[in-house]
Amino acid sequence: MKGISSILVLLTAGIAAAQQPASTPEEVSFYGNPNSPISSGVIIPPGRAWVWTSGTVPAVANQDAERGSRERYGDTRTQATSVLSRIAGQLEEQGLTMRDVVYIRAYLVPDPEKDGKIDMQGWSAAFGEVFGTDQNPTKPARSTVGVSALVVPDWLIEIEAFAVFPDS
Repeated sequence: MKGISSILVLLTAGIAAAQQPASTPEEVSFYGNPNSPISSGVIIPPGRAWVWTSGTVPAVANQDAERGSRERYGDTRTQATSVLSRIAGQLEEQGLTMRDVVYIRAYLVPDPEKDGKIDMQGWSAAFGEVFGTDQNPTKPARSTVGVSALVVPDWLIEIEAFAVFPDS
């Protein structure tokens, strides 16, 4: 058993060493295909403060619309735009902007009005209005997860954002 424990310790140390970057990063950096609207990953320097938002959902788009109707919250693009705006507001309260976002995780449900398929085009369009633009060149890493339902049946998307405070 002692020999196995020693091997495990050496293996763990070797894996940890292999995962360390060649040098400690001094600033947040994104890597991946420069032509992609999404980064493959993000390198964050040690000691930087983070903000992680909880899953954020869309605001009601039309208060007068009947509950359960498409008009109440809108399509995926409308809902995603609403959620990203709400996240921007949360970040602003912390002194951050969408430029500080390093990672986005979106949960999408199939849209009954799109033959029960997830509207990736609508989600990507809303994302592209906020990230990788002249106003905000940041291209965060991103995961999009298809789920069967969200808490409110009218919601088509819920988003979590991870942001890093700029170096002071």
